[in-house]
Amino acid sequence: MTSKARKRKDIGEWFGETIAPGESKDVYLTVGESYSSMTVRIPIHIRRAVEPGPTLFVTAALHGDEINGTGAVRELLQDPELKLLKGAVIFVPVLNILAFDRHDRYLPDRRDLNRSFPGTTKGSLASRMARVIFSEIVERSDFGIDLHTAAVRRTNYPNVRGNLSHPAVRKLAEYFGGEIVVNGQGPVGSLRREARKAGCPTIIMEGGEVWKVEPGVVKSATRGVKNVLKGLKMLSGDIEKYSFQLIIEKSQWVRSDRGGFMLFHIGPGDLVEKGQPLFTNTTLLGHELKTTYAPFDGIVIGMSSLPAVSPGEAVCHLGKLPDGENPDKLRAKRLENAALGQQVSDELGTNILVYEPSEEAVAEGLKQ
Repeated sequence: MTSKARKRKDIGEWFGETIAPGESKDVYLTVGESYSSMTVRIPIHIRRAVEPGPTLFVTAALHGDEINGTGAVRELLQDPELKLLKGAVIFVPVLNILAFDRHDRYLPDRRDLNRSFPGTTKGSLASRMARVIFSEIVERSDFGIDLHTAAVRRTNYPNVRGNLSHPAVRKLAEYFGGEIVVNGQGPVGSLRREARKAGCPTIIMEGGEVWKVEPGVVKSATRGVKNVLKGLKMLSGDIEKYSFQLIIEKSQWVRSDRGGFMLFHIGPGDLVEKGQPLFTNTTLLGHELKTTYAPFDGIVIGMSSLPAVSPGEAVCHLGKLPDGENPDKLRAKRLENAALGQQVSDELGTNILVYEPSEEAVAEGLKQ
């Protein structure tokens, strides 16, 4: 697999520092200045093999509060088995250092760095940072992996996202593995979308919650990155596969029609049938108001972790199962190789109290 042919900056030269074949080095990328005029620098680790080959970037905390990826990158940096056969990897544990220092998603000017690529040299703070990152990281790379979590008050079951109409992106997603691959270009100005347009096929992984480093999510991310390195022949060993991989072409946020305090009937990663109860709105005294049902056979990609809602709020991000896939059969397949998937599901589920739906709600769902 090769990326789009284009002129790429030399990975061996980094602002006057030389990184020789077979060498690993910590470097720092200046992206701006703080309010106190102090230089703001991103810490980066570059690892080169002796043999030439592709360059892969692995970034985390593009949103400063999404630090599961930071935990994953740190694990990879300390992995004694990560010995490259060829090429190079650019590891960036925290991309949005200004937001990370504030435990926030956004930059101090409230702009979203992940809507600002490829950036400009004369624009806003976000646009200027994006331009430096794009120029010095993306333009040195042949492929990219960007690690994310759900937004605040939500959690995601680990899933890979990318523009699967692009063959190299599809291959990266297949290599990375995981049960869920969501097809989509990504928002305008996002790193993965603009990197792919510039000739650097890039995928993202979404998993877990903000402000946490969750063991199962970290394990999913590190395994996925190493799978990509193996697929690109940059690392020895066989790709570790899941028992199934679903390509999700359509997904929907199921919203609440009533306000109140919800009873969740599903957890992250659950496989559901059309008409299965997803959640029930209740009053604060526990009286049931309305049950909401699955609109199709699907898998729970993500969901709210906050049970208090008002009408119209998004509760459950449901991916529609591809034609021919059956929830019962997929559950059986998951049990065949459940170690990591079950670990992640169990861990994410500890943050959500799941209730059995009432007999009346189940019977109503069967009519749908």
